[in-house]
Amino acid sequence: QVQVVESGGGSVQAGGSLTLSCVASGSIWSIVTMDWYRQAPGKQRELVATSSSGGSTNYADSVKGRFTISRVNAKNPVYLQMNSLKPEDTAVYYCAAKMTDGNHYWGQGIQVTVSA
Repeated sequence: QVQVVESGGGSVQAGGSLTLSCVASGSIWSIVTMDWYRQAPGKQRELVATSSSGGSTNYADSVKGRFTISRVNAKNPVYLQMNSLKPEDTAVYYCAAKMTDGNHYWGQGIQVTVSA
């Protein structure tokens, strides 16, 4: 079992920045990747950024060059630095721990609102 807790988020004007944090606890040695997803109203949840235990990262095309995922150490905490925010980045953001067996453990989600 893994518990995932997000923090940060809030409201910001377009062009501003926010940092989200995520801490996983429990059986963290089985975590393969730590991922950030988001879900906007009326839309499907989408993968925003991924950080593997080996240090590699991947980003959705919509956030490349603006968002940065990082970790303090191999497991956590995990941060999502979001710069040059746009109104279309408004969503509930979720942190997820992907395990060696393919399962995901999800955080409760955190609201990010970007106003024009």
